[in-house]
Amino acid sequence: MPEIDMTVTADDGTSLAGTLTLPAGPGPYPAVLLLHGSGPLDRDGNTRKAAMNLGRPLAEALAAAGIATLRYDRRGTGATPGAWRAAGFVGNRQDAAAALRALRAHPAVLAEAVGVVGHSEGATHAMALAAHHGARAAVLLAGYAGSGEDALRRQARSVAQTLPAPLRALLPSLAGRLIARIKKTRTDVARVAGAPVNARWMRELFVHDSRDDLAAIRVPVLAVTGDKDLQVDPDDLDVVRRLVPGRTEVHRVPDLTHILRRDPGRPTLASYRRLLREPVDPGVLALVAGWLARNLAAAPARRPATERTIPS
Repeated sequence: MPEIDMTVTADDGTSLAGTLTLPAGPGPYPAVLLLHGSGPLDRDGNTRKAAMNLGRPLAEALAAAGIATLRYDRRGTGATPGAWRAAGFVGNRQDAAAALRALRAHPAVLAEAVGVVGHSEGATHAMALAAHHGARAAVLLAGYAGSGEDALRRQARSVAQTLPAPLRALLPSLAGRLIARIKKTRTDVARVAGAPVNARWMRELFVHDSRDDLAAIRVPVLAVTGDKDLQVDPDDLDVVRRLVPGRTEVHRVPDLTHILRRDPGRPTLASYRRLLREPVDPGVLALVAGWLARNLAAAPARRPATERTIPS
């Protein structure tokens, strides 16, 4: 499984440092761009405090299926310069579009067979790339369907249900106050309770409605959300299936959490540290690799959407 360094030049000239993973054997190959969730994430989806470790196992699974993968360090992380708190939601999408163009232009890649895989925030950008930037297929891992503000409010309510009874009403109230305060800011970074917050990113996220992009997608879509996802409503899969005009396949996976690990117990944010010591669910990796191998180079066409689950 060859891996080569690949640098993407963003629209403002910033060099986004990444890794292009290639299958064994002669190319050119179909390829995907991998987009991670929110925060200061490197090319594998890791921060200094938490390691998602999604990039390498997904690249390995796709390489085994004959598909190349590009993943890159977000601004201010890994080998990419800049400050991640100064990067907005729109800026992250522009960087993703630049990376998709660079991947399509690489000599080892089949330009007509380039798709995108996004997790969490990355799934919202994957929707935009599939709708407006020529991605030929999109995999949405834990992607929401609606406005960013509504998604954040729903997340606060969901997480609150895992807290002791006296605290359940506190978190949604705090989230509402945070949203109201951030909306009044005009700077890239603001301080909330003494901590720096990526205010521009949040303002842009609040007003972004992913349903607009979903309705504009004409290429195959795979949407996967766990039924124990605290941060994204699994019922949004029904919205994805209803809105996307192209071929759509949705999976509501038993016991799968937002961090793509299964938890048979009651899901809580506190369980993430334990779950992150385990690998990404192999069933999800196999599903994504198999679906992309079948659909990435397929011509967009409309047919009835289907829903099933990965066996537990």
